[in-house]
Amino acid sequence: MIKHFLLLLIPFFLTAGGIQVSTIPLPTTYIQLIDYDEDCDDDCLQAYLDDGQIFTFLAIAHDKLDNEALDDARMVYVGLFNIGSSYMVDRELKIAMILPYKLIGRYAYSTSNAVFAYLLTRNHPFVLKNFQINDEGPDEMARVLNEIRDENFHYVIAPLTPEGARFIVENEEELKVFFPTINKNDLNTSAENISFGAIDYQTQIDRLTPRASSPLVIMYDKSPKGKKLLQMTKESYLGSDEPFQPTTRREASLTVDLPYDPELEPTKKQVIAYGIDRKTSNLQYHFENNKKIQFGSFFLNTPVIKSTMILSQLSLYDTNATNVLSTQISYDPLILSMTQTKDRNNFYIANSISVNNNTLVETNSLLSNDIAYDWINYASTIGADYFYHRITNAERTYPLPMINNQVIYPVSIVKPSGARFEVVEKGELPQLDSNATAEEPLEKLSPASFPG
Repeated sequence: MIKHFLLLLIPFFLTAGGIQVSTIPLPTTYIQLIDYDEDCDDDCLQAYLDDGQIFTFLAIAHDKLDNEALDDARMVYVGLFNIGSSYMVDRELKIAMILPYKLIGRYAYSTSNAVFAYLLTRNHPFVLKNFQINDEGPDEMARVLNEIRDENFHYVIAPLTPEGARFIVENEEELKVFFPTINKNDLNTSAENISFGAIDYQTQIDRLTPRASSPLVIMYDKSPKGKKLLQMTKESYLGSDEPFQPTTRREASLTVDLPYDPELEPTKKQVIAYGIDRKTSNLQYHFENNKKIQFGSFFLNTPVIKSTMILSQLSLYDTNATNVLSTQISYDPLILSMTQTKDRNNFYIANSISVNNNTLVETNSLLSNDIAYDWINYASTIGADYFYHRITNAERTYPLPMINNQVIYPVSIVKPSGARFEVVEKGELPQLDSNATAEEPLEKLSPASFPG
């Protein structure tokens, strides 16, 4: 029934998902409860739903419900009928988005849809406006920030690259900006008006490398991101706080692809790195009869399509891999559909998308949008939820800590199993001390409480 109601909203999604939601407010519905059973429990509420007594259900269930399925239904109907709520009527909800269409491609649309879907499910009139930029140069960035201020927006969600994010960090002191694509570790700032929502690859890698056996064979994409992940993986596995600098042939063999030398003395922890370019489709040269990688662990810092190719060829060329490890990059349903079960028997993935909301997942699905697997869309939703909480003081849908202006995600280890990802090691959120809150600085937390 819920899906049928949501289908009625598709024309609205398609027409309102462009530049700006109409400033003409939707009519607000208020429900007056005349008589009901004060002891109405979950079964009682479900009975009202089953009987089609939706408004009676909504009148009784005016606050968040402990039963997840019933609360999902409540949120869908509250959004559908625009049910009025007294505690947030007077608070204006305006969020701007800065979208570099040419630089982030489809994410310019999907992140906007993710934020739109979130706001649509909340019981509050809103204005969401997209500000398009042609590039992230200083002139264009200054123009769009002035335009946002002139239109009296104070909250901004900006899925930018590091170039655009750095300009805002260095030049903007007024607007409150959330970067779903940037982790605070990537930019040095203490600005209180800037928040970051990208996942922490370093934490994910640190959770995975204890599972690795030597030699650790790192397959990496030759892009700047791939090379950065390569360096992070090497440092994590080798246990060095400083960048690894080879000084001898033996040490050089830890970081570059050299012909196999049987006289080379083995090291306690050996790392072998193979760069994979876009055109590479056959790894026979690297895998077949290569004794130095036998029984090693493989770490995939490659796009998901390349990872599926690597997994199948690890089996094809009998590399006898101890296990295969990967970060959020490989948390994708394509891994399940494009590989055979035997190819991923010992495949472990670090995943930070572990707190989600069924209503929002379903609403995004109607927009052909994904927040269940796509971490950038997921982080954009987190940003919308965080700003909504700050503007209206409403309870957060995603109770993830914002520590030192960075969203902290639990990191779980999952394993592809059949048609789904099975959690083999559940990630935990950091525990705040008795005097701290989720938005207080990092130093008020116990370092031992962080995942990884």
